[in-house]
Amino acid sequence: TGDELIERIRAHSTDDAVVGPAANDLLDELYRGYPVENLRVLLQGDEPSARTGAWLLSELGERAAPLLDDVAVLLAHRHRNVRFFAVDVVLENAGGDDGPLIARTINLITDPESAVRWKVLGFLADATTEQLMAGAAHLPPGRLADLARWLIGYDTGEPDRAEVAAGLSAPDPLTRLFAVAVAARLAEEDTALLEQAAAAADEEVRTFARERLEDAVSSG
Repeated sequence: TGDELIERIRAHSTDDAVVGPAANDLLDELYRGYPVENLRVLLQGDEPSARTGAWLLSELGERAAPLLDDVAVLLAHRHRNVRFFAVDVVLENAGGDDGPLIARTINLITDPESAVRWKVLGFLADATTEQLMAGAAHLPPGRLADLARWLIGYDTGEPDRAEVAAGLSAPDPLTRLFAVAVAARLAEEDTALLEQAAAAADEEVRTFARERLEDAVSSG
């Protein structure tokens, strides 16, 4: 049962493998109707348990919505994997009334871990305009808020592709990340900026752009 699987995960929480047979079986149980709220015991547990719980939430898509209020703590968790998986939960479930949570997610674009920054970059590329606007409204004044509004401007106004192209090679690394997020958002209409980003000197920008281009080819 779901309860037994949770206890198995907790009992083996010192194992290196966060996603093991018990976690996969529990995911199946959750899809069959086992209450997602019962994952709190993992999310509030030790570090390996929290990592497994966050992974499960990230795999549940919209089924994770009942625990959306718990995600703010996960976004601030000391382990990068928990923060990484929590971003997916925000992308799939946050709406216009969740501005503070979305702002916390956008803030992680400055995370010290490159994996977390990569995940947030995907969030910036894939979030709805409503999500981005809700989050930007709760960012404190400063460079990050300005860049978030700049990103939103490409959804609501006429794109200035020359400005984005310049941003991809800007001296400020944060500007470069937001510029490649813009390029990814515009790629459905025109991949030229994403192709430029795929040749950028900045490894994070280049890697992200190349992956998005590969995804576009495989899905097209």
